[in-house]
Amino acid sequence: MLVEKVEAESESSKTNSADRSYVTALARGLSVMTAFREQRDRLTLSDVAKIVHLPRATVRRCLLTLAKLGYVENSGRFFSLSPQVLTLAQAYLSSSPLPRVAQSFLERVSENLGESCSLSILHGDEVIYIARSTRKRMGSLHRDVGSHLPAHCTSMGRVLLAVLTNNELQAYFRVARLEKFTRTTVVDNNELRAIFEKVRRQGYSLVDQELEPELRSICVPVQNAPGRVIAALNVSTQASRTSKKEMLEHFLPVLKDTAVKMRPLLVG
Repeated sequence: MLVEKVEAESESSKTNSADRSYVTALARGLSVMTAFREQRDRLTLSDVAKIVHLPRATVRRCLLTLAKLGYVENSGRFFSLSPQVLTLAQAYLSSSPLPRVAQSFLERVSENLGESCSLSILHGDEVIYIARSTRKRMGSLHRDVGSHLPAHCTSMGRVLLAVLTNNELQAYFRVARLEKFTRTTVVDNNELRAIFEKVRRQGYSLVDQELEPELRSICVPVQNAPGRVIAALNVSTQASRTSKKEMLEHFLPVLKDTAVKMRPLLVG
């Protein structure tokens, strides 16, 4: 009983310590910045407050602070992100070897296949582009570095979800927003688990028009030198232009070969 009490008190102490280290103001400021990621136009204070579910007074302080720091621009009652926000993304891109190593490989894949090629990582229930070839063919595919997509219905997301442990996958399903984007989008937990297991066994994912009509994509995992999956390598195309058979017979070998060649360069 004494041991259990000591362990419980220790665990409680850790939790309280973790709570004290959490900077609420910083978290709110970052949430205010991310409110702009889905918006094409400028936002009012009320718009932001509705998106982030915070009081107007709190949002106002966050916006004014971000404006003083140069990350937000204010024009009358409207707010928008400033170009200085790009320095935050650049800090990641400069500090991580993955995008730098990958870029030349993506360009070669794109040149070889005549399609856009991307590299992404898993973040929460989404995938985020961290590198992208310069080739663009389809309007709906004009997504640049920093763009994010739902993980459950994209080939990139499924490749990265397939390597999660059972506990990690349970945590994912607790927070994932399993939205149905087309009539073929899979949103059932059990069906998705079966798909992830299949992807893990076969070593690739092919998704056919689950995120957007006419959008078909294929993806393979990218491992670092020690063998840990750290990213997903993807090619997307129009379903009317490229058959699934062609993607498996022509695209997949190119992607697998590229991932193998990248691996020795991804140390750590």
